[in-house]
Amino acid sequence: MLDCSLKRGVLALLATFALVLAPASQAAQTWIQGTHYDLITPTQPTHVAPGKVEVLEVFSFGCPVCNQFQPVIDRLEKDLPANAQMAFLPASFLPQEDWVVFQRGFFAAQQLGIETRTHQAIFDAIWETGELQTIDSDTHRIKNPLPSIEDVAKCYARLTGVKAETFLAAARSPVVEAKMKAADAQVVAMKIPGTPCIVVNGKYRINMDSLRDIDDLFSLVRYLVAKESRP
Repeated sequence: MLDCSLKRGVLALLATFALVLAPASQAAQTWIQGTHYDLITPTQPTHVAPGKVEVLEVFSFGCPVCNQFQPVIDRLEKDLPANAQMAFLPASFLPQEDWVVFQRGFFAAQQLGIETRTHQAIFDAIWETGELQTIDSDTHRIKNPLPSIEDVAKCYARLTGVKAETFLAAARSPVVEAKMKAADAQVVAMKIPGTPCIVVNGKYRINMDSLRDIDDLFSLVRYLVAKESRP
């Protein structure tokens, strides 16, 4: 579950985001292991092209703070050096809020090659249009029943034209089951305290609550990418 310090850190970054209009500054800053970022041991596998440094967001479509953080992630991705690549790992540790279903849907979409073009749209279906709403608008409580994988399949079908039955076959396939188990194991191995959380190259977990603003986040990511780029 998202711990309080991480939530405060992310919300503080969000509060500064609207004020940051220019590209992220590269002002001199001393980044300290154990304060601003932690070393992950053993280093975890990455999910990007060979030769690229991975910048990974651990997230859930069902996480309201991840939804609010999307503009920051979009900006971060555009700010990355040419040798870095953004990737996403869906967490499942709040099944009572449908995170397992959304994780399954993410990996099914990835398997079908439609994940990238639907990423923002799934956030919107949960938090804007209500198509996959998890929180009742009137009671502000968790909906019962929550959206099922069949509901998720219908949403992806509307967004992409991929038939719902094709999506469901992928969602229930051994490949997706294996990816879900691997993702859960990796979240544990990386000691992810909550979402959203950013990990660089399977090796450095950023401490979001240690950062003052969005410029700090972008600068630290670039520092860690450079660190991983050295021969």
